[in-house]
Amino acid sequence: MSNVREDRHVEGDWWPDPIPPNVQFGEGFYCESAQIFRKLRNKKSRAVVIGKHVSCYAGCSFSLGEGGTCTIGDFTLLNGALIMAEEKIDIGSYCLISWNVGIADSDFHPLEPAQRLIDAQALAPFFKERPPRPQLKTAPVKIADNVWIGMNAVILKGVTIGDNSVVAAGSVVTKSVEANTVVAGNPAVVVRQL
Repeated sequence: MSNVREDRHVEGDWWPDPIPPNVQFGEGFYCESAQIFRKLRNKKSRAVVIGKHVSCYAGCSFSLGEGGTCTIGDFTLLNGALIMAEEKIDIGSYCLISWNVGIADSDFHPLEPAQRLIDAQALAPFFKERPPRPQLKTAPVKIADNVWIGMNAVILKGVTIGDNSVVAAGSVVTKSVEANTVVAGNPAVVVRQL
């Protein structure tokens, strides 16, 4: 059972569009609104693969680039996460991801000042001489099973978070976290082992 009808519309949804066909989900999927997939630019099949009994609330947003993919394991709850994938973000099973958590596998803009100027022109919708965007640097993100990520945390590119770990609210995770570890702060540091 799910609250998604056969036509891929969410029951009682204010958003008029259905869940895109390249979003696959297992039984028991709860989706509060299909608008969470409005920024899904990847048109390939299986852009987003969601396991069984996953809950995605309306505060979530899947912002996937043309090559970006995301997988989510069984029984994971996303309460308001922003998933920004240009390459790949994998989230395990039994994870709890809170409000306003940002997970990104890219910096999304160049660090070099001259390249940022070009990027700003490339992103200006009404600029007639738009150049192509500079190449973005990406690195996959992997969140293992039974991870809890607190409100307003940010997980940056190339990070792996090990099984059973906790990321405290407001943390900025710039380096990988071992299993059974609690991290907190900006940048996040280990505060204890579980």
